[in-house]
Amino acid sequence: MPQIWDVIIVGGGHNGLVAAAYLAGAGRKVLVLERRELIGGCAVTEEVWPGYRVSTAAYLVSLMQEQIVRDLRLHDFGYRVDPKDPAFFSVFPDGRHLFMWQDRKRTLEEIRKFSPHDAAVYPDYEEHLERLARIVEFLLLKTPPQFPPNGLLDLPDYLKFAARLYRFNRSEMADLVKVFTQSAADFLDGWFESDEVKVTLATDGVIGANGGPCSPGTAYILLHHCMGGAGGHRGLWGFVRGGMGALTQALAASAESRGAVIRTNAEVARIIVRKGEARGVVLASGEEILSTMVASNLDPRRTFLKLIDAAELDPDFAAAIRRYRSEGTSLKINLALSGLPEFTALPGAPGPQHRATMHICPSMEYVERAWDDAKYGYPSRQPLLELTIPTMYDSSLAPPGKHIMGIFLQYAPYTLREGSWDELREPYTRHVLDLIAAYAPNIHSIIENVQTLTPLDLERRFGLTGGNIFHGEMSLDQMFFMRPVAGWARYRTPIRNLYLCGSGAHPGGGVMGAPGYNAAREMLRA
Repeated sequence: MPQIWDVIIVGGGHNGLVAAAYLAGAGRKVLVLERRELIGGCAVTEEVWPGYRVSTAAYLVSLMQEQIVRDLRLHDFGYRVDPKDPAFFSVFPDGRHLFMWQDRKRTLEEIRKFSPHDAAVYPDYEEHLERLARIVEFLLLKTPPQFPPNGLLDLPDYLKFAARLYRFNRSEMADLVKVFTQSAADFLDGWFESDEVKVTLATDGVIGANGGPCSPGTAYILLHHCMGGAGGHRGLWGFVRGGMGALTQALAASAESRGAVIRTNAEVARIIVRKGEARGVVLASGEEILSTMVASNLDPRRTFLKLIDAAELDPDFAAAIRRYRSEGTSLKINLALSGLPEFTALPGAPGPQHRATMHICPSMEYVERAWDDAKYGYPSRQPLLELTIPTMYDSSLAPPGKHIMGIFLQYAPYTLREGSWDELREPYTRHVLDLIAAYAPNIHSIIENVQTLTPLDLERRFGLTGGNIFHGEMSLDQMFFMRPVAGWARYRTPIRNLYLCGSGAHPGGGVMGAPGYNAAREMLRA
């Protein structure tokens, strides 16, 4: 008789590996199946050009839960993070620039150049974010209560949830409601007067989002990106030494040390469902592998609309999944450089600016107009650009004297009004590089190689439906007990013994591991 696994995990992204490690550690026989030739999902390091090891998709870490890092002993398996310092470097058309540092005193000196008022209130702003983050963070590693409740049996979950919220005062509760519903612009307008300060902070509210800084709900995206930390600093992001793949390699090594088995080049074509119950998978090769449970690390639309026979799904549930919004507006460009960009706002290389996330998005109106283009189906003519150079922290990622630069861009809609991404990829890349040249004139002369990943490429390469980096929009109606759809936010699905363990489940996107952790806990309770 063929071997029957306790659990098959479809997809070897970071959440799937987290789930595998916990399940294997609890004694389950676990098999992880990854479509690509390497594990890691979007958190991978790839040798795109000889000698250049690139974090092709995800490029920074902050949200990875410390409990997971400790439980899985990731440091024993080589996981190291270099916190960014400075955190941000923003350049402006008038030649001015703004740094934000780990050292608050230095940051306040920078802010004071733009607004003494904003420098005075900035410490209170940071403390306000800290309080909000403490309120929300307890939800990350919790299973949402059943919604709508099925009856009295669900009441204890709501009572536990209410008891936790009862610890916070009325002002904190009001602030929580605001941050879930406000735009990033409204949230920041309540604190600051300098547009330069506001736009530097607002980038965290629109990264990966289908919305501009004036779109309701982007205040929560801003908070979401501030809930982690690096080097003990709230909201600080860092570079994984060895690239993002070093994190997922550590997760894989931890899972394997506990007995999990990982197979690459093993694309799942279908989840086997018999009498309403998941019983294993069929690979694209035709191989059938049986199990008592299946967990999908793929996004909800791909899981249910691609891998499950439509006849096995309740029509209302299938319709809800089809309505689940999962088109993205993010684009990534990776560059191999012979040197470092020279900014007219701060000449000299290397400098502290090259160690920061470098922003090209000079005003709130600029970012909102960039979103205006995208919401009508056009790539932003003047996009928000985040530039990072990981080789400033880890020179081993490139040949001696060379560098890697990543460009993360908002907004590039998956669905275009005119043309296709296969047609626009190269001309739009040239346009973006010309925009950077307006601030760093030497950029063209130092580029040796270019890789552009449009939303269509992100879908093809990493299996992200619509190119959405969060496995689905993180709007209020698709979060917490509504993620992915009402009634099915507790990692279980209408197919018995089929679970979701990826970012399409609570608490959503980002390299945090929480969905995989929570799903494993629910599977062990079954």
